[in-house]
Amino acid sequence: MSFDGLFTKAMVDELSRSLKGGRINKVHQPYKNEVILTIRANGVNQKLLLSAHPSYARVQLTNEAYENPSEPPMFCMLLRKHIEGYILEDLYQVDNDRMIIFEIKGRNEIGDISYKQLIIEIMGRHSNIVLVDKSRNIILDSIKHVSFAVNSYRAILPGQPYVFPPEQNKQNPFQAVEEDVLKKLDFNSGKLDRQLVEQFAGISPVFAKEAIFQSGLANRNTLPKTFIGMIKQIRDGEITPSIISTGGKEAFYLFSLHHLQGESRNYPTLSEMLDRFYFGKAERDRVKQQGNDVERFIINEKEKNEKKIAKLKDTLLDAERAEQFQRYGELLTANLYAAKKGMKEIEVLDYYDESGGTVAIPLDPRKSPSENAQKYFSRYQKAKNSVSIVEEQIQLALEEVAYFENLLQQVGSASPKDIVEIREELVEGGYIRDRKKRNGKKVQNAKPVLDYFTASDGTEIIVGKNNKQNDYLTNKFAARDEIWLHTKDIPGSHVVIRSKEPTDTTILEAASLAAYYSKARNSSSVPVDFTRIRFVKKPSGAKPGFVIYDNQQTVYVTPDEELVLKLKKK
Repeated sequence: MSFDGLFTKAMVDELSRSLKGGRINKVHQPYKNEVILTIRANGVNQKLLLSAHPSYARVQLTNEAYENPSEPPMFCMLLRKHIEGYILEDLYQVDNDRMIIFEIKGRNEIGDISYKQLIIEIMGRHSNIVLVDKSRNIILDSIKHVSFAVNSYRAILPGQPYVFPPEQNKQNPFQAVEEDVLKKLDFNSGKLDRQLVEQFAGISPVFAKEAIFQSGLANRNTLPKTFIGMIKQIRDGEITPSIISTGGKEAFYLFSLHHLQGESRNYPTLSEMLDRFYFGKAERDRVKQQGNDVERFIINEKEKNEKKIAKLKDTLLDAERAEQFQRYGELLTANLYAAKKGMKEIEVLDYYDESGGTVAIPLDPRKSPSENAQKYFSRYQKAKNSVSIVEEQIQLALEEVAYFENLLQQVGSASPKDIVEIREELVEGGYIRDRKKRNGKKVQNAKPVLDYFTASDGTEIIVGKNNKQNDYLTNKFAARDEIWLHTKDIPGSHVVIRSKEPTDTTILEAASLAAYYSKARNSSSVPVDFTRIRFVKKPSGAKPGFVIYDNQQTVYVTPDEELVLKLKKK
């Protein structure tokens, strides 16, 4: 993983400069595995994110906005009790491992000096956040509880003594010299990158592969020098936080990874880089967990309507054969004398054919000739009457498919609050039951929360990311002469520029947001229509989020996540 021991060391250095000596003013736990500490240090409030997420565990400063639950979890309440208002005296890394200890000092409820330790273990799915009473070395609580039944070496439970993870008995690379590298490696065995990981603490495969690559022809002369040189860079703080894009995938590290041979983007701090790298990733994972049932329901409804359309089209095909059924009935009636019960087919002269040809009429052998004729007349009448009904049903089913496709796109870019609103919309549409009902009373829905962005020139741009937000933004919130945007014939968000005469640059930036929050997010040269709100109308009885518009102009843009991050209102 990229967040290895070396990365942890650099992050501790960054956090120490920003937070050491600061006061913990607020504690929030927006999600199950994440804690946000608001710390007042160096005259500014800063948000420290502590994540024990199984896939995205990390420690960083963040500028991202996180929504807090209406009722804080128990671990959050305990942290508030024990460390809110306390001073962050120190923070340091344990050896060169992915562990950070925050030393916290304050006064307890009776006024006595109290020392606590907040210990962050970044260990993949075993990551944890543990609050320890330092004087007694007793665990007060942890974000994840681990019993001896799960881990025989140590338990992470309230009341248990805190025990460090078992030592790996690897050498600390910051205390190594070139001779140590030579002694630790067997150059005849190959797989030198794996040997580096096994012999030195905090070394990840990412760093090891980069060291091998930068060594050129890795041997006893080149590799030790390169390895120690890279370690010295990190120790001296000579880093360039980078995100490397290659083959549609992204990786981050303390510096550009040349062995990946991809496009590299540098960032001023590790925290800014992580905000960019994890933008949407952890949130999408939470949305997948919280909205999995909604997404599955939408997919099922979409597929159900697609199957319905296929069947209706078969019915329509029958309907389009109405004249043929009438023709068979009349020809069979004229030739009843020649037909016999038990026949599967009869060939008769087709007096509708000007050339005087014959036609073979299929028969039901169980029916008499007159019953077969009557069957064709009945099918003719049924088919004739059903054409308009079937066409109407096909149109309704097509609208349902388009509606659910639109919802799928919205789920794809939704935040947890957006999923709640999508669920409410499905309830209001009668598609699913209301899980909010309590004692027969329906809980009143809150006003939709919109997403705000700021254009380069300071103009406000607002995005609705689901149908409830789109309806509210377009039909109630925006002014008549403000500019409205939407991807042309592509499911996506409603976007409003809060200006009557925006600049061309602002229009293009808003169009990029419309393209990014649409089904065409991964496409290029996406058409985006824009017009004034006054020209946007919602037809009577239309589905949520559906509008018609005119007097539009069209621009073509390519969605850019970097631009979205830049415009996002903090």
